[in-house]
Amino acid sequence: MKQLCILLTMIGMTTAISAQQQTIHLWPGTVPEEPAAKQAAKVTPDGSNNITRLTDVTDPLLEVFPAPAANNNGMGVVICPGGGYSILAINLEGYEIAAWFNKLGYTAFVLQYRVPKKEAGALQDAQRAMRVVRSRAAEWNVQPDKIGMLGFSAGGSLTARAATLYNVQTYTPFDKADSLSARPAFGVLIYPAYLDNGSNRTLTPELKPTSQTPPMFIFGTADDFFGNSALVMAGALRDAKAAVELHFYPKGGHGYGLRPGNPAADAWPGLLEKWLKVAVK
Repeated sequence: MKQLCILLTMIGMTTAISAQQQTIHLWPGTVPEEPAAKQAAKVTPDGSNNITRLTDVTDPLLEVFPAPAANNNGMGVVICPGGGYSILAINLEGYEIAAWFNKLGYTAFVLQYRVPKKEAGALQDAQRAMRVVRSRAAEWNVQPDKIGMLGFSAGGSLTARAATLYNVQTYTPFDKADSLSARPAFGVLIYPAYLDNGSNRTLTPELKPTSQTPPMFIFGTADDFFGNSALVMAGALRDAKAAVELHFYPKGGHGYGLRPGNPAADAWPGLLEKWLKVAVK
């Protein structure tokens, strides 16, 4: 059974990769505040749990997975894989998620943001990604105001930062795309981390939710070491009178993505699909 699950996962990943048509380098010139020379991301030696882990991202990019023409709903999502801001779990929390969104009619954009330990650069990459996708939305028959962001773990942290700090100028404008808004149409946080770094495990001070923060869907579990992040963020959004939906399950742990056999992984996709139909119109 385990081998069958791995095979099905690999088939799903292959489907996503075969549908990929385009790679967009976010910074055609110099990457802001990046001291290292541009190079392709490196795959780490750790391939445990059938997870491809990327590190040393110095040339941030988007991998584009267009929605099938037959069911394109005109919406897009930028996907931020997790990995502790040290690596990117690019297949588990990137390509496999893109394939799932394609089935729903979304065009998906998997973001390779800067790692390791480049949180400021990662936010620049997320803001730039939103603007670039918005500026070129017509290429994929996507509505510019219907592009959201989703992240797992550290990618959930990045999504929360992008959704609450979209008005903060983090880099010098590069081209016309940077005149556009970096605000996601919606934010999705799946087992997010690092959102409770305030005193006594309160909201991370950097985050500043307001009533203008985009609607957010949050999913976490009680047995996740980082589970408090989901609770704290949901409470802060509620206090700010921002739209938020929180699901907090008893078990599931951390880092399960969409892979079957985990109660949390089995639950969140259906809940999110229902939420998207109501929250994003």
